[in-house]
Parts: sequence; structure tokens; C-alpha cells
Amino acid sequence: MTIHKEGYKTILIVFLFVAAVILAFNHVFPVQTWFHWLLYLLGIVFLIMIIRFFRSPLRKNNGGENIIVCPADGKVVVIERTIEPEFFKDERIQVSIFMSAANVHVNWFPVCGEIIYYHYHPGKHMVAFSPKSSLQNERATTVIETSDKKRILVRQIAGAVARRIKCYPVVGEPVTQGEELGFIKFGSRVDLLLPINTKLEISLNQRVKGKETIIGRLA
Repeated sequence: MTIHKEGYKTILIVFLFVAAVILAFNHVFPVQTWFHWLLYLLGIVFLIMIIRFFRSPLRKNNGGENIIVCPADGKVVVIERTIEPEFFKDERIQVSIFMSAANVHVNWFPVCGEIIYYHYHPGKHMVAFSPKSSLQNERATTVIETSDKKRILVRQIAGAVARRIKCYPVVGEPVTQGEELGFIKFGSRVDLLLPINTKLEISLNQRVKGKETIIGRLA
């Protein structure tokens, strides 16, 4: 387990903020009381929570040829057929994974292939498990084409608290299954738009883990 690079600045800011509050309180109220110790405890707990949020687990990829691995930790909140309006403009299987603030927020590539499309959309910040969040919230869309011309769309969606999506791929770049796709700060969601003949191996409300849970298999 390591700390993700996206967390360094935030952790430093939180540390300095906590330290400043404690120092200022001690300057105004120098006599130590039970309230001082409560303040110290709350500051440490808050800092630990922020550090924990930016954890980056070291995991072995559980994928392979024609296997779609989970791109994020969280809970499956949507499995349905839908018309994808941004890139495919036809019917696809949508699988949506909601990430709470307690989940790991690193995102991984679900398949090997080449990046053929990327677009960032500014937008609203509704709760990420809302169906409308897929097309109305701040989001980043990435499409990967496999070696046998199958296309997988991954959409990172910011939630009510999240305000920053990081997505690393560049159009035309080859990518490897299980490599980092990006990071979303705080509560958020990841949608997968899959070929209609994909054989799914997950179920609604299932808890899933990035790089380890198999979402399904390409026909």
C-alpha cells in the first residue's frame, strides 16, 4: 500500500491546516485541558482519514484476453441496456460502479488496447449514484479499442463532493489492462459502456474491487 501522487498536495495542505488550528488554539488558551486533547485527537483522525483516502493498493491484475476487469473499487449500482449518446450512439450494456469516500479512488484500464477517444466535460455535481449523473455531472470519457476492434467506453464521473477528475491517457496511446487510468477525488462513480453481447459476471449491488473483480467477457 502506497500513497497516490494525487494526494501529496492535499495531505500537505490538510497537515498545515490542522497544525495551524492547534497552534493558534494553544496560543490563545495555553493551559492544557481535556478540550485540548480532544482537539488533538480530532486533528489526527481527520489527517488519517485524508491519508487513507489517497491510498494506492498494490494488486495483481486478474484479467486476460477478452476479460474485462473492474476499473474501480465500490458497489455496482447500475446494470442495464442503454443508448450511449456521446460516442457510440447505439445500444450498449451499462455497468456503473459507485465509489464512496471510504473506497480506493484509483481507476484502472479494464482492457488492453489503444485510446481512440477522450473528452472532458464540465458539469454539475449531483450525487454520483443518481442516474442523471452519467450525462449531467462533471465527467471524463475514454474509449479503448482492443486488438480485435472491440470498443469499451470508461466514463469517470465526479459526485456531490468530488471536484477534480484526473485522467492520464492520450489519444493514440497503447494501454495495458490494469494500468492506471486516473483518479477521482472523493465520492464518485465509474461507468462502463460495453458491447451488447458481453457476457457479464457481476450482479447488481455487488461489492467489487479494481483489477481483481471480473466484470465480464467479450464475445
